[in-house]
Amino acid sequence: MTRTVRTICLGLLGLVAGCDGLTPPQTLPPPLDSQLRETLSRVGAIPIGPMPVQDPALVDLGQALVFDKILSGNRDIACATCHLPSQHAADGLSLAIGTGGSGAGPSRSLGPGRQFVPRNAPSLLNGGLGLFYLFWDGQVARSGFGPLPPGQDGGGFVTPAGTLLPAVPNILAAQAMFPVANRREMRGERGDLDAFGNPNELAQYGDSQFVEIWQAIMQRLLALDAYKAKFAAAFPGTLASQLGFQHAATAIAAFEMQAFTKTDSPFDRYLNRDDAALTTAEKRGALLFFGKAQCSSCHSGPFLGGGSFANAGVPQLGPGTGGGAPLDLGRGGLKDQSFYKFAFRVTPLRNVELTAPYMHDGAFPTLEAVVRHYNDVTLALRTYDVAQLAPELRPLYHGDVATINTVLETLDFRLRRSLGLTDDEQRDLVAFLKSLTDPAARDLSALIPAAVPSGLPVGP
Repeated sequence: MTRTVRTICLGLLGLVAGCDGLTPPQTLPPPLDSQLRETLSRVGAIPIGPMPVQDPALVDLGQALVFDKILSGNRDIACATCHLPSQHAADGLSLAIGTGGSGAGPSRSLGPGRQFVPRNAPSLLNGGLGLFYLFWDGQVARSGFGPLPPGQDGGGFVTPAGTLLPAVPNILAAQAMFPVANRREMRGERGDLDAFGNPNELAQYGDSQFVEIWQAIMQRLLALDAYKAKFAAAFPGTLASQLGFQHAATAIAAFEMQAFTKTDSPFDRYLNRDDAALTTAEKRGALLFFGKAQCSSCHSGPFLGGGSFANAGVPQLGPGTGGGAPLDLGRGGLKDQSFYKFAFRVTPLRNVELTAPYMHDGAFPTLEAVVRHYNDVTLALRTYDVAQLAPELRPLYHGDVATINTVLETLDFRLRRSLGLTDDEQRDLVAFLKSLTDPAARDLSALIPAAVPSGLPVGP
């Protein structure tokens, strides 16, 4: 080969046939969509399946119950107080404020002598059906999945009520049985007076007297003709004497499934083969989520979470729970679950953009703060800025060296080293997380009924 021909070949970057001895040209990376679709196929990412059609009469009853303060011991708080439509079925607070409080949403304040609920009130958006665990510590779970406490299986679910739990049709209904029994959330304390100055009869029972508590609530409901009619329509053929709070919980679950399941996010559309559904930044962020950033090692399945537990090195905040107080041991605080010390349920990420603040105690006000935390968990925990919290919560932050070291001792092994994400990569990751928002989830105001059967002010 002559020098001239060889020079031409080199100038054409080896594209001319017959240029023996030249280094083959570098292969260009596949287009972004090709990379992402191969990644999604490899990790098994799938859209959320369709929600079963709900009986309108059941949904109607459930809607009334969710917004009616009659379910609370003091008749001063409804389910919707901590799951407001205006706050995307959450409350906008780091730690929830239960019975005895005043106001709604981020402006809600504690009542005299009351304490914060120890944990953040998670949004009800895409919150239950199809998941294996509910509550931050997974205290409500499907039977037969994962490491569950022995001897607590009742009605097909593991719950705090054990075998006292009556039969319910799904995990959302199982979950709905318990906020009404929690003193700080809805039931109230012994000696409390209700909104009319009458003794709170629900508060007289012990914390493990679930059956008596549920029966007392049903006595309230069935004393009202309007609720009698709604229960009769929702459960035709069931005598009033056979109705229990499990029927109310079933209706609440039906309302939640119909009202709060939102499955038309840009990411859902992309999974359904619409390449234009995501922006370039969102696609780059998705590649990071399912790749370098390792998010999907925990946030997996159609809901991108909800099926496992992890100690993510979250700052400790609040009054704490159980024997670990003033700290919150998470799942590790449950019986026979000490292995999970400081581990909490991996949050499902659908519509996560709308549900700040984040983590089990609302320690982070923005998705950007969450991503920075995960980029280097050890450094982030040791340098946590308490100014991120509302002023009234700052004294409840447990930032002493001993607590931080104790949390880090059982930090999830996947989070023990820095991810090394650049600022641009962190921005792309946040962009992807925002692509999980269904536009229909942004405005839930149509769910608020004009009135509730008790005649009490509509929650919150």
